[in-house]
Amino acid sequence: MENLKNPPLYHTMEPSEVLKALETKSSGLSENEVLRRRAVYGQNELDEGKRKTVWSMFLEQFKDLMVIILLVAAAISGFMKELTDTFIILIVVLINAILGVVQESKAEKALAALKKMSSPYVKVKRNDETYQIRTEELVPGDVVLLEAGDFVPADLRLLESVSLKIEEAALTGESVAVEKMTAAIPEADMVIGDRKNMAFSGSSVTYGRGTGVITATGMKTEVGKIAAHIASHETQETPLQKKLAEMSKYLTVGIIIVSVIIFIAGVVQGRNGLEMFLIAVSLAVAAIPEGLPAVITIVLALGVQKMAKRNAIVRKLDAVETLGSTEIICSDKTGTLTQNKMTVQEIYVNGMNLAAADRAADHSDEAFFQILALCNDCRIKRTGDGQVEVQGDPTEVALVQYAADAEYPKDQLDNSYRRRSELPFDSERKLMSTVNQLGDGLRVMTKGAPDLLLERCNRMLLPEGIVPLTDEKRQAIRDANRIMAGKALRVLGTAWKDIAQLPERPSTDNLEQELIFAGLVGMIDPPRPEARAAVAVCRKAGIRPIMITGDHRDTAAAIAKDLGILTEESGIITGSELNLIPDDQFNEQISRYSVYARVSPEHKVRIVKAWQNKGKIVAMTGDGVNDAPALKTSDIGVGMGITGTDVAKGVSNMVLADDNFATIIIAVEEGRKIYSNIRKSIQFLLSSNLGEVVTLFLGTMLNWTVLLPIHILWVNLVTDTFPALALGVEKAEQDVMTQPPRKAGASFFADRVGVNIIYQGILKGLITLGAYFIGITYYSHEIATTMTFATLGLIQLTHSFNVRSNTKSLFQLGIGTNGYLIVANLVSALLQVSVILIPFLNDLFKVEQLNLTQWLIVILASFSIIPIVEAVKWFERRLDEGKQIVES
Repeated sequence: MENLKNPPLYHTMEPSEVLKALETKSSGLSENEVLRRRAVYGQNELDEGKRKTVWSMFLEQFKDLMVIILLVAAAISGFMKELTDTFIILIVVLINAILGVVQESKAEKALAALKKMSSPYVKVKRNDETYQIRTEELVPGDVVLLEAGDFVPADLRLLESVSLKIEEAALTGESVAVEKMTAAIPEADMVIGDRKNMAFSGSSVTYGRGTGVITATGMKTEVGKIAAHIASHETQETPLQKKLAEMSKYLTVGIIIVSVIIFIAGVVQGRNGLEMFLIAVSLAVAAIPEGLPAVITIVLALGVQKMAKRNAIVRKLDAVETLGSTEIICSDKTGTLTQNKMTVQEIYVNGMNLAAADRAADHSDEAFFQILALCNDCRIKRTGDGQVEVQGDPTEVALVQYAADAEYPKDQLDNSYRRRSELPFDSERKLMSTVNQLGDGLRVMTKGAPDLLLERCNRMLLPEGIVPLTDEKRQAIRDANRIMAGKALRVLGTAWKDIAQLPERPSTDNLEQELIFAGLVGMIDPPRPEARAAVAVCRKAGIRPIMITGDHRDTAAAIAKDLGILTEESGIITGSELNLIPDDQFNEQISRYSVYARVSPEHKVRIVKAWQNKGKIVAMTGDGVNDAPALKTSDIGVGMGITGTDVAKGVSNMVLADDNFATIIIAVEEGRKIYSNIRKSIQFLLSSNLGEVVTLFLGTMLNWTVLLPIHILWVNLVTDTFPALALGVEKAEQDVMTQPPRKAGASFFADRVGVNIIYQGILKGLITLGAYFIGITYYSHEIATTMTFATLGLIQLTHSFNVRSNTKSLFQLGIGTNGYLIVANLVSALLQVSVILIPFLNDLFKVEQLNLTQWLIVILASFSIIPIVEAVKWFERRLDEGKQIVES
């Protein structure tokens, strides 16, 4: 049993050697040995790891630097006995934390889903007796019996295989069920998908039967290794989280510097130290956009709802905008770019190559379709609503479906031409035959490998009848086979003959000889109809699609060329070839490859990391267990909702409800729009808060008491928040999907956003101080403070229309095209004005009633920022046009 701690490569060993290495035998283990091994290796189940509690998720919401700043501000306000300020700040922080927990409460369920993949019971041989036990009771060395419909309960080395086929798409990504064998495979570095004498936990038996000995259980299985990788991997920060952290640092430094300057300046002027400390703290409170975390959370939540309506379900708010910055989409092939359904593409009948939709009008191809429908072991199930479901091997399902589409339904033919005998498929002769009743006689129907089938044929069916199979006709059939295979189609040949009676002992010698060749059928898992257009849009948007699949090289290349992903033959590489390239060399060469075939889960993670090392934002799509590590490693994992395993969906940031690759493009567009709108909201909020800082800073320098802390908080939370939310739902600009993705390292304040925040904030501060100057000159200090308070609030509302675009004129966009912004401004203006108009609120906020003249001054000052910003935009557009002319 020491071998199990450092297990050998069982696929390279003969069955007898495997049994010896595992210290077991074909009759199974004894009960005492089972108990001993279970004590050593534990239960055959996966470790779910430590689950996050709601409380821990709640506490994590307070790790954000912006939230910490707010809590410090609340503590200082409380110390200064400004309890209203403290209460408002804490409410904002609490609401933000609750929203975050609600969205993330669907915690990682990937490992639990992996555990559920196994069937609850399995047939096992012990003491030369067959028992049915629970899968978690298995131990290494147990001998397990498999048959069609079973899930493979652990990793095992096959000892016996009778026409055994196992579907491993969830683990390897290969769409076709794998035909299993028992002989040793000498290549040591064989990828999982090519270890045909092994069966792996989580896969399912689609055909035949077999026996195998357990080589690994629980976390030691291939699925268990994936589970361990998922559990150990750190979740990547999204670009938005990185940018907000960057912004918070700048904001914190700026707040500290300005507060210290104003404190020192006041003390130098001879003003009271405590008074200056309180003013400096008020300035810090003014500089912090208290509503920003809540605004971003709500904008993201609205984006989540909109994306859900378009079949993209987002599991974490911060991931909504990540696709908007995606430069690389690494996509699994099976079920993502393709339909995950074998489909007949071409046929060769009557001596002609034809598209699948073509068939003879005179029914001269009837024998061909009868063979497709009858020479297989599919089962037909009719549901309560009359729908027909075909169950069985994916290849045979494709044949039955194709025959049914040609009006040869299997269930009806089974009743008319009952099966009398059969020769099951085996890996040596690569043929399957059935003998069906045909009137008073019998018909042998055979399908299998074209080359081997052709050797057993001496005649051929043509429209004029049955003719001898000459060398010329044989070569034409081989040429047709080669053409189909060159397109990466899986090709099967069909043949038949009529016999008078069933042989006493049916065999390949008396049934599968002197056959009449009927035709060839070529199948493939075809691309999704909409995937080709989606790939084209990706390229137009500056996003590079990469195909990563467990399927064979030729199949992957054919699909990738069809979709427009692969343009040069050198752009494809296999997992075995990738193993030979060192990491540093691969990181340099990563841009060469667009398609990866026959890869393992470790390869997928390596590919994703190589692109990330080049500074790219990487999205990974997938539906299988094999995709889970890469989904979690990527900047954003996109799982498939219909065909996707619970494991893939559990580790994904986003799930496509319709499994449609085109939905990713919708998500990209929505993500770009959301990021752009969040920038608009942040520009609006920071320019507004800078306006408040300028107002307080210059006012203090001039020895004016222009605003109180409660005025600042009211403006921040009421007149800021609603317009910021409305900007968050601004419609996407028309050229959003023709622009290249923003670079991962690009500053949040790039593209003049930072410049606009600064000049617009200063402008608002100066205009607001202008209102105070008029008030203090012609009226009283109380009226001047009230005019400042009113102007500061209303100028932010009018400025929100400027922020809708940093390049386009407000009049180009249309003033009324964002109805939410109009409503938000009306509500905010009403709340702002009501504080001044309603008497009991006057006392709470320490403001005075204004007359019509004073209101006119406030309104003119508030609207003056629109023509000024419009003039700046006009000048910038002319400047950009001049640069373009010079560059061209």
